[in-house]
Amino acid sequence: MSDRFAEFALPDTDLTRKAYDLVFATGTAALAHHSVRTYLFGRAIGEAKGLRPGADYDDEALFLASVLHDLGLTERGNGGQRFEVDGADVAADFLTGNGLDAGRVRVVWEAIALHSSRGIAHRMRPEIALTHAGTSADIAGLGTARLPGGVAERAHAAFPRLEPGCGLAEIIVGQIAANPAKAPLGSLPYELARQSGTAIPEPRWTDLTEAAWPGIA
Repeated sequence: MSDRFAEFALPDTDLTRKAYDLVFATGTAALAHHSVRTYLFGRAIGEAKGLRPGADYDDEALFLASVLHDLGLTERGNGGQRFEVDGADVAADFLTGNGLDAGRVRVVWEAIALHSSRGIAHRMRPEIALTHAGTSADIAGLGTARLPGGVAERAHAAFPRLEPGCGLAEIIVGQIAANPAKAPLGSLPYELARQSGTAIPEPRWTDLTEAAWPGIA
């Protein structure tokens, strides 16, 4: 197999290679492929907007956020929070342990934690917005009109989908079935669990507000 870093001009550092290897070692192949396509699509969408890697944003940080963004869906990253935050925490620990400075670790953490937050992430700095754009393009086809011809075909040839929806929904819902606290009200995990019929607490907003200050008129 050819060196994917050279083939796709991926940011090639010791840390990016370690992150790439980590994702392929800890998650499913479908999840790892999705993570790499996230970077390829995010970078391409950024370039279509006139954003230049290395000039207008930290390309290494975008790669790290993209490739590590679903660590919360691996056994290593499955903690007690919604998967986006679990993944951000594990990624931050990994990057800190490998010498990345705190400021850049924070950018990656925010990009991962917000990657499913439609309506918010796109307003943030480019590394965060493009991680969100890449995941949205790969999972839901959002923004794919901005992809130059051939980008999607090359990405899928090298990193095929393997499973419908990259197998993400099944992993997310499975985690929630074991721990409903991973699906806070209003989050993407909550909605996926609701649509799948998985038992989760469904508090009504009015019940929450009325219970907040009992006895106060």
